[in-house]
Amino acid sequence: MMLRLVVALAALSGASSFRLASSLVGPQRTQGLAPRRMCAPRSLQMSIAVFGATGGVGSEVVYQTLAKGEAVTCLVRDKARLNIPEGSGGAQAGQPISGAHVVQGTVTSQSDVDSVFEGQDVTGVVVALGGKTKDVGPTMLTDGTTCIVNACKKYGVKRIAVVTSIGAGDSENQAPFFFKMLMWTVMKGIFEDKNNQEALFLGPGGIGKDLEFCVVRPGGLNLEPPNGIVNVIDGEAGSIARADVADFCMKAVSDADFPYIGKSPCISSDKGTSWTKDRTAATQGDRVSN
Repeated sequence: MMLRLVVALAALSGASSFRLASSLVGPQRTQGLAPRRMCAPRSLQMSIAVFGATGGVGSEVVYQTLAKGEAVTCLVRDKARLNIPEGSGGAQAGQPISGAHVVQGTVTSQSDVDSVFEGQDVTGVVVALGGKTKDVGPTMLTDGTTCIVNACKKYGVKRIAVVTSIGAGDSENQAPFFFKMLMWTVMKGIFEDKNNQEALFLGPGGIGKDLEFCVVRPGGLNLEPPNGIVNVIDGEAGSIARADVADFCMKAVSDADFPYIGKSPCISSDKGTSWTKDRTAATQGDRVSN
């Protein structure tokens, strides 16, 4: 029966790592550690909803899930902007994504969010909202995620992965200095919203703290093809492909034994602490993807 889804080990010094592969069956050697044999992760039978599906990470979640022959439901404001991403899509990038169940609406409307869950037997959610404050408003991330958490509780959904950013919450010192300068100035508003969004899960009174959540804090996002490695780090973050962030999120809501449930991992790839962030037209969906 086809799973219905609506959405390694390399290590850095002082960090753990998570190999993004569908099956880990051989020994994986990590720096300074003995080989460790990993078993294939147990996948939950799920139906996953994707919010922020027209953005860089969200579109990767939709596209990669469909490529596995599984189903996706997503909420978008503009169906015409739901396109194949560059990282995983290659030569097909920019073409419309087909095969997803698409609901048109806005994430700050509780009724629109509820309509994504209604009749879909949703059991997992990926939240990859984004946008400039001047375009989406100063509280869209918090307000939209509040609606999503409310719907999760209404429809009995437990698993949720929420993409925020390196530098959010208690990860400020893991961001490169130049990025901190942006956080303190031109990005101050969006990071206030990100921090409040995270507090829905990580704060003592957070309405989502009783869910099986994973708050995902990626480093500098790029459009490279996925390399299958995500480093969960304690130090300064480097860059990572949106495609790999998407795969990490998909595992967070589908692997029964995912090791970062109830946590807020900072992630980057296997290229040290060099930092790149795409500002090309192909990434602009991240900015208004609610």
